[in-house]
Amino acid sequence: MTTSQTPAWHRVDQIGSLIRPAGLVEAFKKFDQRELDEASLRTQQDQAIRDILARQEAMKFPVAVDGEFRREGFQDSFGQAVSGFVGGDENPSQEGAARPGRVESGLEALGRPVSTRQPAVARLKLTNNVPLDEYLWTSAATTLPVKVAIIGPDRVAQRFRWEESLSVYDGLDDFVNDVVSIEREMISGLAEAGCPYVQIDAPGYTAYVDAPSMERMRSRGEDPQRNLARSIAADNALIDAFPDVEFGIHICKGNSRMIDPASGKVVARWHREGFYDAIAEQLFNELNHKRFLLEYDDERSGSFEPLRFIPKDRIAVLGLVSTKRSDVETVDELKRRIEDASKYLPVEQLSISPQCGFASGIGGITVGEDAQWRKLENLLETARQVWG
Repeated sequence: MTTSQTPAWHRVDQIGSLIRPAGLVEAFKKFDQRELDEASLRTQQDQAIRDILARQEAMKFPVAVDGEFRREGFQDSFGQAVSGFVGGDENPSQEGAARPGRVESGLEALGRPVSTRQPAVARLKLTNNVPLDEYLWTSAATTLPVKVAIIGPDRVAQRFRWEESLSVYDGLDDFVNDVVSIEREMISGLAEAGCPYVQIDAPGYTAYVDAPSMERMRSRGEDPQRNLARSIAADNALIDAFPDVEFGIHICKGNSRMIDPASGKVVARWHREGFYDAIAEQLFNELNHKRFLLEYDDERSGSFEPLRFIPKDRIAVLGLVSTKRSDVETVDELKRRIEDASKYLPVEQLSISPQCGFASGIGGITVGEDAQWRKLENLLETARQVWG
């Protein structure tokens, strides 16, 4: 049962991005084509965010997000906040986008920093605290507590072409230390502004259960186990000494979608394969984050058994609702999944959420706004019935 000392988002959460309305998608397109100026784009972003904040308030959602409506992609929280990367303006296309199942991004293409593997031309420098700017505007526009998401150092390191940057950084250790320093500065600004909840997006951790991803590391002369240990240490250093901020870490396998030609429905695609089991004991016991936001929306996630490794003072946020399928999960289905999970972790240590954001970038296939809101309503109702 939620108490007065326990934030309500301990029981129901949302990952970050929401589906951008068609008008906002068109505004981004015109801006990229230089048919719309920055002030006009900002005006449309402001109104779209006001609209979704009003919807979240009406639903009595416990914590608000701005839907990432100011970002072209979730990785912009870092990529567009710093200088020093070679970079580019375009997002990479996905290979084999018409096929179901696994999909690979064009990691080696020239594109937006962190979306693709980019070298550095200078040591990185914070030039625009993107999450802080987002938080300041959003928190002033709603009565709800506001959550902010930041891409974690593990993903940033995996998207850094260190082998072409040795004149700037003395390898990955040097680079990751710099990333941590910059992101601590970003979080410090959020803490000073009163942000209560920061989510670290860490999709890179599932690379350590995915054979092709680990083989790519080895082909670059990297040791996957060394990378994993470095990333855990970096994530812990990132959140240390911010006692007034609650930190969650989101671990997933990618957020692509396609239309199934047979059924016409939205179905899942992904970047990584493998279960949490191989890394669960190390991750859950060594990471210091209060909340583990996990992907548990289909059979690719494996069983709930790895939850047994979660320490007694942490929360497992079960991503039971799929942002990749248009079918809406029922409250009874969600309650049964929670009951199954409680065999491995007490229900007092559980929470629920979507498995990922509803739209991690601009454009592309989504489940539809109506399905999105119905899924969130069912999450809320499930939480009310399970925890009160």
